[in-house]
Amino acid sequence: MVTPEESPPGSSRGPRADADVTGRPVWRLLLRGLGVYLPGWRAPQGVTGVRDGASGPGAPSGFGPPGYVDGDTGFGLHLADRARGLEPDREIYVRGRQDPSFGIVIAGPSAAIGTRVVDAAGLVRYARRLTFEELYDTADAGSVPYAVRAARAVQNVVFLDRAAGVGLCAEVDPVTGEVACPLFVRLRASDRTVRAYGLGSAVTTPRPTG
Repeated sequence: MVTPEESPPGSSRGPRADADVTGRPVWRLLLRGLGVYLPGWRAPQGVTGVRDGASGPGAPSGFGPPGYVDGDTGFGLHLADRARGLEPDREIYVRGRQDPSFGIVIAGPSAAIGTRVVDAAGLVRYARRLTFEELYDTADAGSVPYAVRAARAVQNVVFLDRAAGVGLCAEVDPVTGEVACPLFVRLRASDRTVRAYGLGSAVTTPRPTG
């Protein structure tokens, strides 16, 4: 399903994983995805900072495997398994009319991505493939150009794995094409809460939305 999404005034973009993520479209997409696939859960009120290279006892509470810090591109996942043929749920959003950009929320097992190490580039590739498959109609050859354009225009990705209790968010710089995963997400079924982690040493709070 493709859902139109209006851009909030003054929103900024870009793959800088250490910037204020709560002011960017990928944060808004995360909140939308939680509302769709985890209704009733308590969404994060801000972002907990993770220092580059932090792991083990030095990491903030809740951050750790399978999540890891992937240098300048933000976060990644180290998975125990990979699988093929899995069909996770997905919801596609489109922003703008003249030069639309697409975002996709994917909900399902992380193993469906097909690689044991998931970085920003790998997650975006997977999201673009799903977008093409979702919009391509095998009975309509005319759907191919639209599906191809939409896949190439995917700029924000949210992946939620409720069973594993983790999520990963990616974004693409619309100017340079650079990709990053600025957010790692921890889903806690015990109290139905969601925590978001970003690169940095501080805790940020979201900007007003309206």
